[in-house]
Amino acid sequence: MTLHIGQSARRENARRHLAGRGRFVSDLTLPRMLHAVFVRSPMARGRILEIDTSEASACPGVVRIFTAAELNVRCTPWVGTLGHFAGMQSPPMNILAEEEVLWTGHPVAMILARSRAEAEDAAELVMLDIEDAEPVTDGAAALRPGAPLANPAARDNLCYEAVLETADVDAAFAGAAHVVETSMTFGRHTAVTLEPRAVIADFDASSGALTVHHGTQTPYQFQDVYARHFGLSEGKVRVIAPDVGGSFGMKLHVYNEEMGAVAASLILGRPVRYVADRLESFLSDIHARDHIVTGRMALDAEGTILAMEVDDLTQVGAVSAYPRTSAAEGNQVIRLMGAPYRMPDYRGRLSVAFQNKVQTSQYRAVGHPIACAVTEALVERAAEATGLDPFEIRARNLIADDAYPHVSATGYQFEKLSHQACLAKLHEMMDPEALRAEHASLRKQGIHRGFGIASFVEITNPGAAFYGVGGARISAQDGAVVRMMPSGDIHCAISVTEQGQGTETIIAQVVADQLGVTPERVSVTTGDTATTPSGGATWACRGAGIGGETALRAGRRLRDRILTLAGALVQADPASLRLENGAVVDGSGAARITLEEIGRIATYRPDTLPDGIDHSLTVAHHFAPTGYPFDFTNGIQGSLVEVDVDTGLVRILKHWVVEDCGRIINPLLVDEQIRGGVVQGLGPAFFEECQYDADGQLTNGSLADYLVPMACEMPDIEIAHIETPTGDTILGAKGVGEAGTAAAGAAAMNAVNDALRPFGARLTQTPMTPLRILDALDAAREERTDP
Repeated sequence: MTLHIGQSARRENARRHLAGRGRFVSDLTLPRMLHAVFVRSPMARGRILEIDTSEASACPGVVRIFTAAELNVRCTPWVGTLGHFAGMQSPPMNILAEEEVLWTGHPVAMILARSRAEAEDAAELVMLDIEDAEPVTDGAAALRPGAPLANPAARDNLCYEAVLETADVDAAFAGAAHVVETSMTFGRHTAVTLEPRAVIADFDASSGALTVHHGTQTPYQFQDVYARHFGLSEGKVRVIAPDVGGSFGMKLHVYNEEMGAVAASLILGRPVRYVADRLESFLSDIHARDHIVTGRMALDAEGTILAMEVDDLTQVGAVSAYPRTSAAEGNQVIRLMGAPYRMPDYRGRLSVAFQNKVQTSQYRAVGHPIACAVTEALVERAAEATGLDPFEIRARNLIADDAYPHVSATGYQFEKLSHQACLAKLHEMMDPEALRAEHASLRKQGIHRGFGIASFVEITNPGAAFYGVGGARISAQDGAVVRMMPSGDIHCAISVTEQGQGTETIIAQVVADQLGVTPERVSVTTGDTATTPSGGATWACRGAGIGGETALRAGRRLRDRILTLAGALVQADPASLRLENGAVVDGSGAARITLEEIGRIATYRPDTLPDGIDHSLTVAHHFAPTGYPFDFTNGIQGSLVEVDVDTGLVRILKHWVVEDCGRIINPLLVDEQIRGGVVQGLGPAFFEECQYDADGQLTNGSLADYLVPMACEMPDIEIAHIETPTGDTILGAKGVGEAGTAAAGAAAMNAVNDALRPFGARLTQTPMTPLRILDALDAAREERTDP
């Protein structure tokens, strides 16, 4: 029998999308539907004196205009804190600004009209009188004594702080032969999903039922949010996530606009649709990163890492995002520092600061690129200080493949990783000796190339210790209902969701192998709280590792039931039978009865079965991780660049990835995820940045000014794999969605700095724009000539 787990298979839903048959929220039109547009604050900080909607109310097509007094009372405010983040604060948030505006784009009024165009016309006529106040834009300044408050409802500008440390970190630095240091700045960027945020809320007053069509990763999370914050029975709330055009973590969070659509539908009893335009997306989607990190590393004379110390300032906007918080990324930054390396001692400090900008929160590879970039920059400096080759210093310090289980100095428990095998594989792929020789030759011709490498650890398959422990109503489990139809075809309804990454395909492969059919005979349903079992859905690379395991176990339970039925029908011991090629076969491989015949009898003639035989062909199963609190994947990346020292332009020539995501279900989709992740890592490394001025105004909030990487700017990406399955599950899969993003920027920065090394220049800020590269070269030149 051919096993489909481990085989490449194209995403079946890709055919539908290529044919233009996708079904997104913005494709839906409901009877009596209204279109929502939000009037937004033009300033980053101020006090609302008056909102005059009289002229706008008279515009053609306008049905209703809401301000905070009428809309916010329908919704319970939300607070973006977690209980296990001791001392964390975030003021309550509601749909519309009430007295204070806290960022440029903060919604202050909601217009509902028969069409989007009519609502936009009316929005132009709303008159705002806002008393301007000094915005808090710089996180470091925000934490100084006497700084004005970014949010008057907060006690100060410190959202959260934490310290992790071992007992002997100071002694390690005092006795070190080498101490290397760095200070790094990581700019803000945003998701730029192909499909913007979109929602249609439809409240039926006759039944008290709320249906929300929502472009989200987590329909079950939002079912709970809408029920609790609007005082509804959870059973009366249905959330449907149809096709979703990308998310990358951005569509996990509670936003003012979606909550406003629900509130308005509840008040008016009509469907309310909100679809963000691109400008609104820049002004209101969560942003990513915005960290300033200082770090140092202690080593002995042989180049062995003794300790690290880092200080991370994370700047998160005026409130913490709900329900996952804006502190979660900084928390992962300080916990993932130095993760691939043996490191006895560590101190990590985290300060999360409020500021008058859009909130930052979870985005693909939460915290990983920051921790990886700082760690790997320090390892590169350590290599220079000790005279070791970049591969050699890592070989001396990576956690050995036979040293597991291992607990890091930051407290993370690693079950089994493969750093040494990955390093050896990357060395083979890159051939660094040949690259060095080539670069030396090219440098004589005025061509400056460099390569860099970066090891990484990625957190996946999070259990309840991730969010549930802090009181967040975010499920760590997933559920699947697998049933066999009378035809012998299989259907799986599952809680993990599809945003284009291939969830439906891999679930079909997993189920098919348990039931002895081809994946083409398995249909998969996701994304509807009324037709699928509840679960955590898709985030943090948990789709394959938790959702896949759920589907596997449900499939095996249905297999056992089918074999029991077959044993009764063919008068054989069920233990001697197995499922293969759509039939039940015996030990010799001879087919005894088809699945179709079993389905026919169980469905239409159960009266012919022996008494006591369960003829149900449907099973439900839920699975939650119970072993390690999280799984971890690992790998290493390499990047090859060419820097034009006259213009500062960088050509990314090639990128390599060696990755270990445990058991690989579908190699094609794994490689697609890695390539997409690498591009999303290289984007903010070289191009993407949300730029603000001193007044808190976003100055590049359009695709004419905000740079995203194009295909022509991206390199060939060569991928290899090591497989170290987790022992926590039968399937053994971990996760792969964030691996490419985790280390791409770190490897690229090391490569750029390798190319600039002969000039004594070094980049420590992303994105690495041509201007910043030229500034670094100028600074190095001035330092050399300074008497």
